[in-house]
Amino acid sequence: MQEGVVIKSTGSWYEVRNDNGEVVLCRLRGKIRLDGLRSTNPVSVGDKVLYEKESNKDTCVINKILPRFNVIVRKSVNLSKASHIIASNIDQAILVATIAQPRTSTGFIDRFLVTAEAYHIPTIIVFNKSDLYEEEQMAQAEELITVFENIGYKSFMVSAMTGFQCEELKKIMKGKVNLFSGHSGVGKSALVNRLDPNLNVRVGDISDVHEKGKHTTTFSQMFPLSFGGYIIDSPGIKEFGLYDMEKDTLAQRFPEMRNLMHECKFSNCTHLHEPHCAIKNAVEQNIIADWRYNDYCNMMED
Repeated sequence: MQEGVVIKSTGSWYEVRNDNGEVVLCRLRGKIRLDGLRSTNPVSVGDKVLYEKESNKDTCVINKILPRFNVIVRKSVNLSKASHIIASNIDQAILVATIAQPRTSTGFIDRFLVTAEAYHIPTIIVFNKSDLYEEEQMAQAEELITVFENIGYKSFMVSAMTGFQCEELKKIMKGKVNLFSGHSGVGKSALVNRLDPNLNVRVGDISDVHEKGKHTTTFSQMFPLSFGGYIIDSPGIKEFGLYDMEKDTLAQRFPEMRNLMHECKFSNCTHLHEPHCAIKNAVEQNIIADWRYNDYCNMMED
């Protein structure tokens, strides 16, 4: 058997790159499919696998998925009790957001960050389409960036159209396996092409009716970067549902809350309605952004 990395998943077939740089087409051995994985996609891009050639065929069979050192998952859209693995074995996530056309909600960003925190995946937040921002939108972006930077997330504006701060992003990505994620229409594919024009990823436009994004990336795919490292371009996400997130650990996924939790009067404080809560006091004193706290409350109610 040979070892390789899954670089593209189309649901039933997988492209696997081996140590020689050769790409082979594989299917999944049926037995692995039934191993009780509560996932809509038992194999994800980034997985290291063992495979062997099928007799009298040009295709191969994946026999084993090697242990992952991390994954990033969300709740499946169609099956509420199942997860969908976005990618595995990544060094960092680049969350692409926008203030305009279409606007990324803070709820979407914070749900992604909470999931990344749970799996110890460093995340960089970039606000794309900065060339379209009017004065008020520019101020909104700067406010969000300040909050994220203060709690430990690298965050800045970029423009796939003009190339603004794309060199800064390339420096951060160089030599690493980078997951590119974001909701539909944020300009992920256009940004990928700006960062590395050799990739020529298909770019879509925005639906005028609701300013919603159209899906242009249908399947997750890993590409080598000409300047070093890899990028996993994943399909745009409409909603980011939390999967298997225990309510009593949720506050620990917010760095600014994690640092204050020990000051609450009750050790099992939910930070919702208890008296003498250090988190609620910090919100009142503008130490914790009110919208971050509101997003936490919404997740607790899910």
